Amino acid sequence: MDVFLVIEDFCTKSPTAEASRILRYWAGAVAQMDLTSETGHPLMNAAYDTQVGRLRLVHTGNAEE
Repeated sequence: MDVFLVIEDFCTKSPTAEASRILRYWAGAVAQMDLTSETGHPLMNAAYDTQVGRLRLVHTGNAEE
């Protein structure tokens, strides 16, 4: 089974810094995730007071191309 992590609607004033922070967090969290089912999670800024995007876990054939 192929699994994709898709980042959607990502907008922030500092995209490089926020993307680095978000990817470090999710890289550590992926070991604890159930990769057998599709899911979605909000991506929050560093202060955790504003949603800056959405992360989706999708299986092959379900990701929009």
